Amino acid sequence: MKSITEKQIFLTFDDGPTPEITTRVLLLLKEFNAKATFFCLGKNVESFPDIFNEIIKQGHSVGNHSYSHRNGWKSANKIYTDDVKKAAQFVKSKLFRPPYGKISPLQWLALRKEYKIIAWTCLSKDYEVKESAKKILNRIIKATRPGAVLVFHDSKKAWNNLEKVLPEYLEYLKSQKYNCLPIKI
Repeated sequence: MKSITEKQIFLTFDDGPTPEITTRVLLLLKEFNAKATFFCLGKNVESFPDIFNEIIKQGHSVGNHSYSHRNGWKSANKIYTDDVKKAAQFVKSKLFRPPYGKISPLQWLALRKEYKIIAWTCLSKDYEVKESAKKILNRIIKATRPGAVLVFHDSKKAWNNLEKVLPEYLEYLKSQKYNCLPIKI
């Protein structure tokens, strides 16, 4: 990523594309003139290519999030890297985010040759059923600063929180004059 010299922030969405959910997220982003990065599962792109293509058409960036959401700490190196390679058949990107943020040193060494591995500065925890939308919103506002990378999830599990939090957060970013940009390398 380029150096951050103004109020720029990077919203990211993991685990999609998911029917209905990703489409709603795209509508919200469009309403606020915000761009984001979608770290997509290969199996979901394979199943829902039209939604994936719409993400790109709307000017967002995409990244590989593996094919089947394997945990790098619980997967043999070859199985893990093969899963990422399988996803690459559907997600043409040099960005990669390890599922759960878990990747072993050997997996990282193998993948960094082909990918820019992207972590985050704040995990929203929108997928936590027991977390209130208010607590999530407070967490992400507290983490908001130029160059921050925030993780949300365009998944069914996260939608109950995301549908409440995302519009309020986008309104907050607008009021603070933040520019939401996609991650590019």
